[in-house]
Amino acid sequence: MITRRLQPLLEERLRQVPVVVLTGARQVGKTTLALEVGKKLDAHYLDLESDRDRAKLSAAELYLEGYLDRLVILDEVHRMPELFPLLRSLVDRARRAGRKSGLYLLLGSVSPEVSRQAGESLAGRASYLELTPLDPLEVTEGLERLWLRGGFPESFLAPNDGESLRWRQDFLRTYLEREIPALGGRLPAETLRRLLTMLAHLQGETLNLSRLAGSLGLDGRTVSRYLDYLVDLYLLRRLPPYGANVGKRLVKSPKLYLRDSGLVHALLGIGNWETLLGHPVVGASWEGFVVENLLRVAPEGALGFFYRTHAGAEIDLLLVFPSGNLWAVEVKRSLEPKPSRGFHQALADLKPQAAFVVYPGEETYPVTPEVQAIPLPQLMQRLWHLGPQGGTSFPGKEG
Repeated sequence: MITRRLQPLLEERLRQVPVVVLTGARQVGKTTLALEVGKKLDAHYLDLESDRDRAKLSAAELYLEGYLDRLVILDEVHRMPELFPLLRSLVDRARRAGRKSGLYLLLGSVSPEVSRQAGESLAGRASYLELTPLDPLEVTEGLERLWLRGGFPESFLAPNDGESLRWRQDFLRTYLEREIPALGGRLPAETLRRLLTMLAHLQGETLNLSRLAGSLGLDGRTVSRYLDYLVDLYLLRRLPPYGANVGKRLVKSPKLYLRDSGLVHALLGIGNWETLLGHPVVGASWEGFVVENLLRVAPEGALGFFYRTHAGAEIDLLLVFPSGNLWAVEVKRSLEPKPSRGFHQALADLKPQAAFVVYPGEETYPVTPEVQAIPLPQLMQRLWHLGPQGGTSFPGKEG
């Protein structure tokens, strides 16, 4: 089993607060992580997609009262929204009895629904974490395989590339036929697949809603709604533009990235390393892989943007920390990375505290007095050190 980077933080939160809400895409490993943590804490587990477990909660208050002395894990909790007010009551009852932490671990795969329900009923009682697919701090070797196959555990760990590709194709079919319709989507699965395939071809490009809508024969409002669904299901990231007051004409549309590189490749029929390297999407795919993984480990409160002016100044990823400090990142796939002219122009505009070029090599070194070339895992480790885990290196990794 691959040790998940989030596990120590999840265990710490359970020691601090009564309810932890763990969200993330389907098949990302939430249940596996929860059961691993629950094993240490003698937790009681219920899967709310199971008819048998749902039946146990026909008299939910009476049933859950019997477990106020143990951690209870409720999987796919958004399937029973009526539980949230009851959980608030039970948390308050346990607090009065002197138990103030580690009561419930709630798992969900639909971001806004779980957050809304928990926020309304459990305000001041819950802490939120997102489990993402496997990343370069969790996979001790095989960065190229991680990029090709993506980070969903069953895809990454498949015996060969062919089985990995088939798993991702089946995964996408489940989302097209079940998950998106469950949110209210009524478009045919084939239209949704065309939308996803277009997004894969346009990986890392700025949103042109009229272009997407025209290609699909839909109106812009409909396409915008389905982009929202993809964001809510943890499949799509909208990276916003940075609105700096620098007296320049700025690009104002967000950039779109499918969050898992393996899904990008599955949508484009890229099943092996040689096909990836020869495909026109290779540069954009690497950029999306880097951007997504850096955002996963950015400390709480840090925000990610891109910066682009109409004159050509550009930063692929601009990290804005709560302190106001800026880190600028350019992504290059070359083993001899050189910052572009547009990157230097952007640095002059924004004057960030640190600037990096992420490349697929193994050493960190200065390429200019202001810019460091750095491998992705090393920059991720630097960001991870800034977070709530107190600067401890992830097991098996060196900073």
